[in-house]
Amino acid sequence: MIQTDLIHRKIMMENSWELLINSVKKLHEGNYVLQNFCPFPNDLVVQKVEPFHIEAGNLIKREKNLNTEKYQDLCDKIIERGQYAHWRQTYKGTAVSSHFLSHFGCYCLIGVSGPYNSNSMRAWIVYMPSKLYYPWHQHPAEELYFCLAGEATFKADGKDDMILCEGGVSEHNSNQPHAMQTDEKPVLAYVIWRNGFDVLPELTHDDAK
Repeated sequence: MIQTDLIHRKIMMENSWELLINSVKKLHEGNYVLQNFCPFPNDLVVQKVEPFHIEAGNLIKREKNLNTEKYQDLCDKIIERGQYAHWRQTYKGTAVSSHFLSHFGCYCLIGVSGPYNSNSMRAWIVYMPSKLYYPWHQHPAEELYFCLAGEATFKADGKDDMILCEGGVSEHNSNQPHAMQTDEKPVLAYVIWRNGFDVLPELTHDDAK
């Protein structure tokens, strides 16, 4: 009976990730900007997720201000999967504060530590509560942020600051420094990378403390 219950829970877990990735695929393939930046992968491989929890996982469950008219169902699936995700701590051991490490939420959908992998694209979910600053950073991979709910100010070297909300897009070139800031509202975003997958982000300026 115990073994049967474990198998059932594993199947339910895999099906729940499948529900989320199918919703993400529908969004991606139905949006010209996303699909033009990087077509949704046709080589997805299922892999095991080792859950890793941080405070951001609690915050997103309690969040009341992720307002969206178009993407509520997708946001609900993202939040539900958060309790089973591997929340990343990319900047652990750097100059960022412990507050940032625990409150900046990022879990992988396609790539290392995510439920799926691909040779052509990486994808993450990024959540930031209100009043959080994501310091200037850069990476070789080209990147696109698609805002699903809430609001944030996106900064990028050589560009004017942009306040993005539901449906807004911010694209970053290879090694183009960029940063984010939430004010009164939190933000939830779908983030994709193309090229340069093997190099992690690094801080650009001394503004991380």
